[in-house]
Amino acid sequence: MTLLSVNGARLNVEVQGEGPALILLHGFTGSSATWTPHLAALAGFTTVAVDLLGHGNSDAPSTPDRYRMERCVDDLTSLLDHLEIERAAVLGYSMGGRVALQLALGAPDRLWALVLESASPGIDAVTEREDRVRSDAALAGEIERNGIGAFVDRWQALPLWASQDRLPAAVRDQLRRQRLRNSPVGLANSLRGAGAGQEAPVLGRLGELRMPTLLIAGALDQKYVALARKMSDALPCVRTQIVQDAGHATHLEQPEAFHRAVGEFLREHIDVGEGKEATPCQ
Repeated sequence: MTLLSVNGARLNVEVQGEGPALILLHGFTGSSATWTPHLAALAGFTTVAVDLLGHGNSDAPSTPDRYRMERCVDDLTSLLDHLEIERAAVLGYSMGGRVALQLALGAPDRLWALVLESASPGIDAVTEREDRVRSDAALAGEIERNGIGAFVDRWQALPLWASQDRLPAAVRDQLRRQRLRNSPVGLANSLRGAGAGQEAPVLGRLGELRMPTLLIAGALDQKYVALARKMSDALPCVRTQIVQDAGHATHLEQPEAFHRAVGEFLREHIDVGEGKEATPCQ
């Protein structure tokens, strides 16, 4: 565990390996431990796995505004400065994918490639965003009242995770233990400050992104397959990989296919990370 002070908060950051830098961003209720089983497949890169604010061993501030996406982007760019990383690729899963997308839009010169797994460009309809803010606030209150155990039971019962019922019991047990290690205050305020309803949709801005981008979604997760298709139509330099027989967490449900897609894509574009001339986006 390495705690680094960034903009007045401590972030747990796990750095491993050598080569071009690759930032790893987990989903809601996750942590840097999400990526531990995948590090061997990412040999050849310096992986920088971050516990996002309110998760894992990072700080869990009591003020929801500290979790907002613009603050998170500031934290990550400051972290790159602290680690003396000029440019990196970023791989973000679910909530971490939203963070990665905001980082790409806010600091495009710091990224040489972008990988989004089961990510969303935001909620277009104003009324739907408002409904999401209300539902996230209600869930945040439940977490604080009922505790992390009751919340994790409820969270894991969501239809979104139904395809994970086929995973080995040991894998599901490990995932549950990791979720239980999170702070109730941290998860509650992450929902209040960085929930999907809190940010403006960015689909209309995706044409600004010139870095090579890989979109990954599990074929069983129809909502995020549709979102990947929609983002693919808007991005100028994109590859889309729909992983068969996988739901929301392709890295967990079909790790070999996930490793193959990510590894091939990143190694194809390593020349960008090394500062050489890259094939321009069309």
